[in-house]
Amino acid sequence: MSAPAAKVSKKELNSNHDGADETSEKEQQEAIEHIDEVQNEIDRLNEQASEEILKVEQKYNKLRQPFFQKRSELIAKIPNFWVTTFVNHPQVSALLGEEDEEALHYLTRVEVTEFEDIKSGYRIDFYFDENPYFENKVLSKEFHLNESGDPSSKSTEIKWKSGKDLTKRSSQTQNKASRKRQHEEPESFFTWFTDHSDAGADELGEVIKDDIWPNPLQYYLVPDMDDEEGEGEEEDDDDEEEEGLEDIDEEGDEDEGR
Repeated sequence: MSAPAAKVSKKELNSNHDGADETSEKEQQEAIEHIDEVQNEIDRLNEQASEEILKVEQKYNKLRQPFFQKRSELIAKIPNFWVTTFVNHPQVSALLGEEDEEALHYLTRVEVTEFEDIKSGYRIDFYFDENPYFENKVLSKEFHLNESGDPSSKSTEIKWKSGKDLTKRSSQTQNKASRKRQHEEPESFFTWFTDHSDAGADELGEVIKDDIWPNPLQYYLVPDMDDEEGEGEEEDDDDEEEEGLEDIDEEGDEDEGR
């Protein structure tokens, strides 16, 4: 007969459990330290990748410049190219009032210039023909990092002609509109040049730089929905006329049969 198993006291059980906890905590701490070391390596590679990507972006940004120039020369041959492009863009068109559109008919060229290191900022230049609204030939808005490294912006002061300041007119129009109708005119597009409240999240600037500038032709060629609807109505009318003629022909055939 085998000897009975020795009983383990509660004290010994607690002692073994405490030892396992200590080992487990030690392993966890070592794992955390190793994770931190690995994460540092990942961060180092990410930083290195960012530097390499920046070099590639700088290289291809220079290579693109002659093509941007050629594109601008070709666009200059198309009347109202830029105002049509802006009107067809859903986000930009929401910022345009009727008089803004009239003023933008004098817009002949748009250029976006990214600074040498790209990350530090960019500038958007709008070139205008002689127009009845302002004296400037060029309106610019620039986004950059200030001395403390925070996003900042500056722009051309618009020299409005007498009684033609659309930024003031838009506020007056809105006050009248609020009393007379529910749908208010949007704030003037040109107030964007004086708005420096949040340069780090300037939606219009980013839309022009990242969406419109890379391929403005896609927005210039957007079909006019009014024209499409008109064509659709004409086609419906033609179909109805054809059906009517067919009915008349059928009635005529029946009469001849009698």
